[in-house]
Amino acid sequence: MSRPTSAAARRPDDWRRTHTCGELRLSDAGKTITLNGWVHARRDHGGIYFLDLRDRYGLTQVVLDEKVAGSVRFSTEYVLSVTGTVKARDAANRNAERPTGDIEIVALKVEVLSTSPNPPFEVSDDLDTALETRLRYRWLDLRRPLLQKNLLHRSRFINAIRRSFERQGFAEIETPILTKATPEGARDYLVPSRVHPGKFYALPQSPQIFKQLLMVAGMDRYFQVARCFRDEDLRADRQPEFTQLDMEMSFVEEEDVFACWERVLSEVFEECMGVKLSLPFPRMHYDESMQRYGSDKPETRFGLELKALDAWARQCEFNVFKSVATPDSTGKAAGRVMGIVVPADLAAKISRKDIDTELTDHAKSFGAKGLAWWRPAADGGAGPLAKFAAGEQGIALRTALGAQDGELCLFAAGPQAQVLRVLGELRNLLGRKFGLAKASGIPWNFLWVTGFPMFLRSEESGRWEAAHHPFTAPADWNFRADDDAALGVLESRAYDLVMNGWELGSGSIRIH
Repeated sequence: MSRPTSAAARRPDDWRRTHTCGELRLSDAGKTITLNGWVHARRDHGGIYFLDLRDRYGLTQVVLDEKVAGSVRFSTEYVLSVTGTVKARDAANRNAERPTGDIEIVALKVEVLSTSPNPPFEVSDDLDTALETRLRYRWLDLRRPLLQKNLLHRSRFINAIRRSFERQGFAEIETPILTKATPEGARDYLVPSRVHPGKFYALPQSPQIFKQLLMVAGMDRYFQVARCFRDEDLRADRQPEFTQLDMEMSFVEEEDVFACWERVLSEVFEECMGVKLSLPFPRMHYDESMQRYGSDKPETRFGLELKALDAWARQCEFNVFKSVATPDSTGKAAGRVMGIVVPADLAAKISRKDIDTELTDHAKSFGAKGLAWWRPAADGGAGPLAKFAAGEQGIALRTALGAQDGELCLFAAGPQAQVLRVLGELRNLLGRKFGLAKASGIPWNFLWVTGFPMFLRSEESGRWEAAHHPFTAPADWNFRADDDAALGVLESRAYDLVMNGWELGSGSIRIH
């Protein structure tokens, strides 16, 4: 195996590339060029070598014979400098799936810029290597086209976002990373101070304080691609360190903020993805979102909406439901009874075993004690609720649910917050199970959720706490802080932007 020649010891023109591995086309045929890249694949056809040379821009096939290769030996992930002539491929050998598939490079000279040991896994998007191995060899993992595509796509999005904000008069301002702890939604990461022993800096969970300071200072419109840190348990959408697109505006109402963000997103989607979004985005009140979908970030591309069954439950003979829905002497019920109806074509794919295991276990994981169900039919149907759904009770239940024979009805009873969450999560599970969002044919679905509660009662202390953050303005300033009932129904001027059932962003009108 030859030792690579130091690039610094040779004239740059001997090895520096003239083109990338994704650039050459039929119009370049006959040109003498130089490519630099990694050996992606190597094939030996009786003394003729075919190489796929790779860089971040693509793949190009290189052909060389033993005379050109000489004593040079190479394998996958070696870095080569190849000088050669661009040649049109024969029609039978063209690769329509590759942008450079109409040409190949007939090598005149090959030099090894860097050798490589046998890699622990292939640089391929079809990869089943354990995550731990991929992270140990992260530099190799990041050579994969999919990951490079993701990084480049992110870069294009951020640059397009910057341009859109600049067109709207925003200033990009960096705020401090080392700061003091402030009340946020998670624990802070603390950094000990060498200069002040026993004292600590906190890493920011968001630039909240700093951006409001900028507004008070008169900066009017600010944005930042901000690094944030939160010491919380890992989830699919929760990491200790993340990037947040942060912005703040002075002298505005909600509609000004909505219009700004809708313009940013529409410009970015059109520039980066060729997608034209429909504006303005729909609005939905928080209460409607919770009652219909059991979530404050609803996936509205499919149905399976929640149905209120309290009136039916108060008249039914099923004591579990009746006791929850019937008001006590003060006129207050213990909770709610609600359900969802799975259409017959989907219900036919759900077995009794699926209900007793997958669906029931999922409901229990969100606080339910069990899962009641019913399959309506002319003879009363099947399921634990079938005997309570006969005669007039059955007719009333069918009416309340809008249910038909062959469908599957799922029920939850208990405290309202728990019922909404259980059915909302069951709805999402069924949506994923049957691919309902994708089947809608709507790839991007945006929604503003407004009218969030101003306060929520802490489960630990029993005291009212800001549902969003302490700077959020109430929808009605004429409230009394000592009126417990009023605090429980007071709305805030907070809002969330939801995309495809995920919270994409949130904000509020401030109190200053």
